Amino acid sequence: MSQASIDHLGIAVRSLADALVFYQQALGLAAERPQEVPQEQVRLVMIPAGESRIELLEATSPQSPIARFIAKRGEGLHHVALKVPNLEQAIERLRVSGARLVTDQIQRGAGGHRYIFVHPGSAGGVLLELMEESE
Repeated sequence: MSQASIDHLGIAVRSLADALVFYQQALGLAAERPQEVPQEQVRLVMIPAGESRIELLEATSPQSPIARFIAKRGEGLHHVALKVPNLEQAIERLRVSGARLVTDQIQRGAGGHRYIFVHPGSAGGVLLELMEESE
């Protein structure tokens, strides 16, 4: 994973509309179109920021991971996403090292990218998303 790079920072928010006021008007950043990821029960907006992005995440269900996160910790940094050249290789390296994954199943996210989450207990207290580079 030596060629990993930060793809985005995921920020849990109660309201995309309210959060966008700050990012667009106060900071002058341009947001992409909202997307939904049904299996994660989330609506999101990506905001390009240099070579990385900010991902604003709003729950679409009270049972979603984002709703539970906000109920427990409030709004804020939810995860850090690293882009890796080969997701299967990265997962195998994590398993060999004893790292704990949130699920064993690779998922498909917004834009069709493949990803998996590494449990905060294995990543210094931060939820880490590994996503495969797109071709």
